[in-house]
Amino acid sequence: MSAPSPDFRPDIEGLRALAVAGVVAFHFGLTALPGGFAGVDIFFVISGYLITRQLVTEISGTGRLDFLRFYARRARRLLPAALFVIAATLAAGAIILSPEEQALYSKGAMWASAYMINLWLIRWSFDYFANDAANNPFIHYWSLSVEEQFYLAWPALLMLAAWLKPGKRTIMLAIGIAGLVSFAVCAWLTTISQPWAFYFSPLRAWEFAAGGLASMAPAWLLQKRPWLALALSLAGLAMIAFAYLTFSEEAPFPGFLALVPVAGTVLLLLAGAAGARIGVNAVLALPPLQWVGKLSYSLYLWHWPVIVYAGMLVEELTFPQRLACLALTLALSALSYHFIENPIRRNGWLMANAARALVPALLLTGTGVAAAYGNAALAVRHQDPEQREIAASAAEPATARAEACVEGYDTVMPKPCTFGNGRRMIALFGDSHADHWSTPLIEAGKKNGYRVETWLKSSCRPSRFSFFVAKLNRNYRECDQWREQAMKEIIAAKPSLVVISELALTSSRKMAAGKGEPDTPDAVWQAGLRSTLTTLSKAGLKIAFIRDVPFNDENIDTCVARALWRNKTPSLCDQTRSYAANDAMAAVEREIVDSVPNASYVDLTDRFCNATTCHVFIDGQLAFRDQHHLATPFAESLEPEVERRVISKVGR
Repeated sequence: MSAPSPDFRPDIEGLRALAVAGVVAFHFGLTALPGGFAGVDIFFVISGYLITRQLVTEISGTGRLDFLRFYARRARRLLPAALFVIAATLAAGAIILSPEEQALYSKGAMWASAYMINLWLIRWSFDYFANDAANNPFIHYWSLSVEEQFYLAWPALLMLAAWLKPGKRTIMLAIGIAGLVSFAVCAWLTTISQPWAFYFSPLRAWEFAAGGLASMAPAWLLQKRPWLALALSLAGLAMIAFAYLTFSEEAPFPGFLALVPVAGTVLLLLAGAAGARIGVNAVLALPPLQWVGKLSYSLYLWHWPVIVYAGMLVEELTFPQRLACLALTLALSALSYHFIENPIRRNGWLMANAARALVPALLLTGTGVAAAYGNAALAVRHQDPEQREIAASAAEPATARAEACVEGYDTVMPKPCTFGNGRRMIALFGDSHADHWSTPLIEAGKKNGYRVETWLKSSCRPSRFSFFVAKLNRNYRECDQWREQAMKEIIAAKPSLVVISELALTSSRKMAAGKGEPDTPDAVWQAGLRSTLTTLSKAGLKIAFIRDVPFNDENIDTCVARALWRNKTPSLCDQTRSYAANDAMAAVEREIVDSVPNASYVDLTDRFCNATTCHVFIDGQLAFRDQHHLATPFAESLEPEVERRVISKVGR
């Protein structure tokens, strides 16, 4: 990912191959390497090692830094290939993506062109209803953005340290302090707010600092001890292998876990600095790894858009198809390396002085940002009325959410909202799957003289049991506290009816499939549901429990928009009832509800499914905004059904 050191080290080129192989294997679905994403951390350490060594050598030799020359080298090395891949990805997206997706992901291209997409992704990570980041063909540029931001700050830090007190010790002290502070905050935020720890460049600076300190370690300590260099290299490889084989996306990463691949990389770099070409370092110098290492930057750029677009075109990629994607990635990488990356990096005219590289670099960056922005605007213009209607339907929030009445993850005290001014009251209680019923329920309530008060919290089931939430990477303690307080308030309010709905346990299991998240046993869920219903029933309240909507295996707004863009029918996005409807669990759910006095089970599945198929485009309307939330306009069309099947429960 960074420029080679003045005296070329083949073991570092091999390390690059090891790093990119892990990332590509992980993204291409090689389940045997669930921690392959740690290859990015190897790149960070290598960059810190090479850049620090280069800068310290210049400072020691001249007492100063030629900042413009430094940035010119970075621009020649990184910018042309990155912008070329962005342009090619946008061009392919014009064919593959719907106009709405083109507009959205063009914004990602714009941030990627400016090397700031990591900051955009931080904001995106906290948006509950954000479009699926896994489909963003530019998301992998986050690590390049982190590196570029590191390159902006690191030379200034080293120069400041040398100015305060000349000598390598001061520089090492500055690197050490910066690294310790960065790591401490990163480790803390990993458990508190993982997106910040993952994407924010100052919180990844400790990985670059680890490489920087390794570059300043005295090589003579190992040069006369080849056995020690061998031991270090074996230990380093073992640590990287451990990370690749045992880490997973659900792990609290980076934090303390990132120490494993970082330390492993440092050990391999130290062993290689001793000059001994034995053991692991000899393997890293083998021709196949050298070839992959040379292509590593281009491989990293190309692999993600290739596999993302392939996954959009083919629903379930087979192993041979994934191999074909790998072959295409290698071919594209070789072409861009030989015809773009390497020729521009070594162009004599551009190397003559810094201005010759920096001025075109700034122009290229500006052009990339402008082109991405223009592509977004063009995509919006390409939307026909049907596409616009789908986008508007998916974007329209339910009535309660539109009024900020769905509380966030950190809330523990309920803040109920009131809709209407009827004398009698209906309580709506649950998670976002209760919220998407708020639109038809509020309208039906107003027609019948009821006001609706809502107790809603994101991802917080009303059923009494503790469960794991991926966004928090832990059990949802705040939900447990909020739920109990909400139930006390609902009982005290004495509503005419309590309407409850929640994400079905079967649906949450499908969402977590293959991610290694802790599962909730059926018995725990059943006991929790029964407990909630019984508590409300014993308080003399009537309850209407609305069965959850069918679950879809992809975001339906995106699927339908793509189908229409390619002149195909939206029925391509329909699901089989056996997959989508959760009938077996619903039967258990109904049995529990029916066994509780004053509780009724409301099943609207017939509005979505026949005996074999669950539809996603119904009566000319988009039924779902994503995989499992109702589109608000369609939910509004269900108001007569809600009035007939839910409001009627008050009179029982």
